[in-house]
Amino acid sequence: MRGINETQAYMFSYLSPEQRVPAKHPLRVIKVYADEILEKLSKEFNEMYSRMGRPSVPPERLLKAQLLIALYSVRSDRMFCEMLDYNILFRWFLGMNMEEASIDATTFTKNRDRLLEHRIAEKFFEAVVGYARQESLLSDEHFTVDGSLIEAWASMKSFRPKGEEPKDMPKTDNDKGNPTVDFRGEKRKNETHSCKSDPEALLMRKGKGKEAKLSYNAHAMMENRNGLLVGLKVSRATGTAERETAIDMIEEQKGKGIKVKTLGADKGYDTKEFIEKLREKEVTPHVAANEERRGGSAIDGRTTRHEGYAVSQKIRKRVEEIFGWFKTVGGFRRSRFRGRERTELQALLVGTAYNLMRMAKLLGREAEAV
Repeated sequence: MRGINETQAYMFSYLSPEQRVPAKHPLRVIKVYADEILEKLSKEFNEMYSRMGRPSVPPERLLKAQLLIALYSVRSDRMFCEMLDYNILFRWFLGMNMEEASIDATTFTKNRDRLLEHRIAEKFFEAVVGYARQESLLSDEHFTVDGSLIEAWASMKSFRPKGEEPKDMPKTDNDKGNPTVDFRGEKRKNETHSCKSDPEALLMRKGKGKEAKLSYNAHAMMENRNGLLVGLKVSRATGTAERETAIDMIEEQKGKGIKVKTLGADKGYDTKEFIEKLREKEVTPHVAANEERRGGSAIDGRTTRHEGYAVSQKIRKRVEEIFGWFKTVGGFRRSRFRGRERTELQALLVGTAYNLMRMAKLLGREAEAV
């Protein structure tokens, strides 16, 4: 029997968002972990706001909104706020009823400085890592590092000679808002030029023959047991940033009482100076040997003859999958903000979403096995 096409919607509904979300939806597990971890950060949240004035949007809700933006590839805060008006799943995840008004996009902007000042994104990320360690999901000995270029939120037009005034910029038309600038044939280097719209961004290319772009360096440290992130940083895109940051992340793990025994990495880390620093810190360098390097590889038989080296070389490729997720699903191929600090803030929130997603899968499997 053919159904009747009802054109009049019902005015009232007795279903809650909780009833509309499937019992086995993956967000259910993520929500449980996120709520439990954010509850432990309540003291830090109290320090962010004055005890007087109008109540703000709860910081827990703003952070969980950023998780949704990463998990569902929402390209901006403003688009998320629009989707929140009609997306029942998002409202359920944030603990909002159907009558509650959506978040205003400017709320994210106004609270971003608070998040930076109190290092909330970093604390949220570390709390998730701590939760994973508590559940015995992390290795305390074997790790992998890698880096990747993230495009800056800046136009190549703004990469101009240092000291040049805006009025001196050569233009080929009279468009005041977005003038055409001809820089063909001009040699542009970080030593002689700087980005006017984002001074911390540097011109960098991924390899020979690749196009140079204004970029930042994102650095990830992964534990080798389940491929979870334990360290995440953003630096200026210099030629030595990856190796320097890797040493810094080893020191950070040491400060937490974790002894890094082996460190996997790709050929870009195969330099004599970096290998020597690892050995000084009693870290075995499971770095891919670069035989094409001038003077030969810094990795020798002391390392490559062991079975563990081959295992590390196999596992280290997982960190590339993490950056792949960051850039495709997480929307972190290009920064949505200007400045290193705000770009790192975005990276930490995307990294937190990634870890929660992985933890939900790993702990879900364990529950099914039991």
